[in-house]
Amino acid sequence: MAKQKMMLWQLMPILFGFFVMGFGDIIGTVMNQVRNECVANADRISYLMPIFAYLWFLVISIPTGILCGRFGRKNAVEIALLVTIAAMFVPLAANAERWYLYIVAFAMIGIGNTIIQAALPALMSNIVPKDLLTSRISLGQFVKAICAALTPVFVYLTATALGNWRLIFPLYGLLTIVAALWLQFTEIPRETAAGPTTSFGSCLALLRHPYVLAMTVGILFSVGADVGFSVAIPEYLKNVYNVDVNRAGMGPTVYFVAKTLAAFAGAIVFARISAARCFPWCMGLGALVTALIPFVGSPIAFLACVFVVAFLTANSFGMCMGLAIAKIPEKANEITALMVMAIVGGGIVSAVIGFAQKGFGAVGIVVVLFACIAYLFGLGLIAQKEMR
Repeated sequence: MAKQKMMLWQLMPILFGFFVMGFGDIIGTVMNQVRNECVANADRISYLMPIFAYLWFLVISIPTGILCGRFGRKNAVEIALLVTIAAMFVPLAANAERWYLYIVAFAMIGIGNTIIQAALPALMSNIVPKDLLTSRISLGQFVKAICAALTPVFVYLTATALGNWRLIFPLYGLLTIVAALWLQFTEIPRETAAGPTTSFGSCLALLRHPYVLAMTVGILFSVGADVGFSVAIPEYLKNVYNVDVNRAGMGPTVYFVAKTLAAFAGAIVFARISAARCFPWCMGLGALVTALIPFVGSPIAFLACVFVVAFLTANSFGMCMGLAIAKIPEKANEITALMVMAIVGGGIVSAVIGFAQKGFGAVGIVVVLFACIAYLFGLGLIAQKEMR
């Protein structure tokens, strides 16, 4: 019992770190506010902001793995929190003439977010048994989803109650300071060195391991489907069911609510049932419901399908990462670095969806999303076999 209480005490600041991880979603939330404030440079901002949303996952994920190996996972998370703290106070000096400061702030938020996404799941493995790791990562994703859901509310409240939407940044900066201090003063076991120091070579060498390679590609398709649905839902409602633009824009809310509920459910279920057993069932049913989407006859039925698919597939990210780390726990730094780098897949799949929609209409969107989830179904079958 005392050991469980100690683990819970150590886990709490890590879970709060997942809440801070959700601050990365602020970039998309405040896009319209920044564009409205900086009308003369709105086009530049629209072009640069998405780049900084994905660039860092490709560029600094592996260096983060090296950082974790040389200085420790906890220190890497602290560095991410310090970068995030600094980033949150830069927008206070931004305005229409100094619009580029928003880009600087978003770049710093992206850097901090990339480091924390690569380092935090690895740090969690320092205290969580490998059979519970997927469950705890799902719990962290649930906490992150809560932050993503609350961010639009916080932006609205700072704009209306405090009179300045930009005050959301120092608010998040103060919360990040709390997270940094909480983690700093919580004793977490240092990972034991096993084998050579983490390097670019050791990270890339893991891609020769078929299981790790398959799971890393799984992250690419998991994030790709996630981003793809959020982008495609309003377009599908508008073009297929002739829903007006404003109402169609609310469609992704259904998807995100289902994801939040699923992350909480996953944290409970995976603590009792092996994630490897659940993986193929969830993805197979998700692929089946996705294939039914072109045949539903109303926007309500479409959104019901979206809710079911989101609920079934929401934990694919945590399952890919948790099952890969559980397979080779001594390579957690390298595995998380590779998998966070694969988050760039969100940008790749959304671009493919754009081409598919242009060439084949709404059916093209569904085909791309089905392909992503079908791959995850096949991956689930592999995981079930490997983790027996």
